[in-house]
Amino acid sequence: MQTSVTFKNLDSSENLKSYAQEKLNRFDKYLYNPAEAKVVLSVEKFRHIAEINIIGDRLNINGKEETDNMYSAIDMVLDKLEKQIKKNKQKNRGYRGSSKVRTRSAFVEDIVHGDVNVERDIKIKNIEYKPMDIEEAIMQMDLINSNFLVFTNARTNQVNVLYSRKDGHYGLIQPNNH
Repeated sequence: MQTSVTFKNLDSSENLKSYAQEKLNRFDKYLYNPAEAKVVLSVEKFRHIAEINIIGDRLNINGKEETDNMYSAIDMVLDKLEKQIKKNKQKNRGYRGSSKVRTRSAFVEDIVHGDVNVERDIKIKNIEYKPMDIEEAIMQMDLINSNFLVFTNARTNQVNVLYSRKDGHYGLIQPNNH
C-alpha cells in the first residue's frame, strides 16, 4: 500500500511513520487492487490525533481518533478502518455472488422442473383458453379490457395470442406451421 504520512504540530518521527505504514500493510489482504493511504498525525494541546484516509479498490474510507497517546490513536483508527473495509467488502460480495448469475436457459429449465421460487423470480398466471375465431377473440379482449388474450384458434386448433398495439390496431402471434 502506498502510504504518505504528514505530521502537524509534531516533529516528524521515523518510528511513528514506520509504525503507521507497518500497520496499514495488514489491509493489503482485504484490498484486491493497489490502494493509497494518507495519514495525518497531529497534536493539539494534549490530544494526539490520528486521521487516515484510504482510497482504492472502489473504496474511500476515512477514520479519525484522538487519545493521549499517538500509538494508541493509530491503533484505534486502524481498527475502525478495518471494520469499515470488512463491512464494505461483505456488502460487495453479496452483489457479485456467482450463485446469483444465471443463464436464461437455466432459469427456464428450473421453471419447467419447478425448482424456482416462483413468487420471487417470475409471476405465473394460469389461464383458461377456449377455441374461438379471431373476430370473437377481438370482441372478448374488448370486453375484458386487457392488452392481450390467449386463445385456441378454432380454425387451426393452435394456441394464439392477440394483443393491442400502440397504434390502436391489433397484433396476432401464432405458431409457424412447418
